[in-house]
Amino acid sequence: MRAPLKHQALGRRRRRSALAVGLAAAVSETLVLRRRGYPLGGDVIVHCRQGHLFTTIWIPLASLKALRLGWWRLQRCPVGHHWSLVSPVKESELGDEERAAARATKDIRIP
Repeated sequence: MRAPLKHQALGRRRRRSALAVGLAAAVSETLVLRRRGYPLGGDVIVHCRQGHLFTTIWIPLASLKALRLGWWRLQRCPVGHHWSLVSPVKESELGDEERAAARATKDIRIP
């Protein structure tokens, strides 16, 4: 009778550990992005490896339309119509025209 209880307790500990690791990863990504001056959640200006600027929804640890690779995401660039690594851009480093062009081009509206 005790073996199933041990198995259940082990499963609960694993779930708690996985939840704690996921929460720690979300908090650390959020803190790193904030410290570097990048906006979080909602529309964020990003650039692809070819330099195209566009707006995407960037939520830490959440991505349905992109493959997450640490700081970067592999997703479709709506400007050049190609797959590329994208990363956030500090809006303060962009000129008015670049910012306007990036805001005018949005990718699909899911995170």
